[in-house]
Amino acid sequence: MDAAALYREEVFTDQRVGTIRRLTPVRVDGNDDPSRPVLYIGQATVMTPMGSLPLSFELDAASLSDAVGRFGPAAQQAIEDAARELQDMRRQAASSIVIPDAGAAAIKGIGGKGGIQVP
Repeated sequence: MDAAALYREEVFTDQRVGTIRRLTPVRVDGNDDPSRPVLYIGQATVMTPMGSLPLSFELDAASLSDAVGRFGPAAQQAIEDAARELQDMRRQAASSIVIPDAGAAAIKGIGGKGGIQVP
């Protein structure tokens, strides 16, 4: 573990929409490290046709109340980013399907017309 990058984690939830994790920087002795900023991380789960999709996103906030206020817009942006990424993945998967030329397959002795061939 990196002793210079330790954080104490606290979790806050409304048990409906999501979770906010507050990461408070600490020194190796466990005392707060005021030289580094407190981090807020939002987490939510979105239901999709393929099942639940967990999202995690940074909240640019100075306090817990600020993080709560920014949660909705940040979650919406994370949903839009995830949807865009899924579309890109689908597009890449669709364009990567390669169907070999039937003539090339026959030349290499792979099937040709298919079926059973009688000598």
